[in-house]
Amino acid sequence: MRRAARYRDIANHVKAGNGYTVKTCWIADIMEQNGLKVRRAPNRIDSQHRENPCPIEKREAITEALRHFGVI
Repeated sequence: MRRAARYRDIANHVKAGNGYTVKTCWIADIMEQNGLKVRRAPNRIDSQHRENPCPIEKREAITEALRHFGVI
């Protein structure tokens, strides 16, 4: 049985394949854009506004990692 991917697993996959580190808020942003439910961070001020959205140039790598782990 395969365990669920953690944010750390996704970030490590992106770093290994693309050579850069991603923020967890970027992963959450991509997950939310793909219709997945994410927990609200306790330090998030406005639930409708994301302070650090995922940069456009990093989206494809994070999306690929989510697909790799079967999240989307």
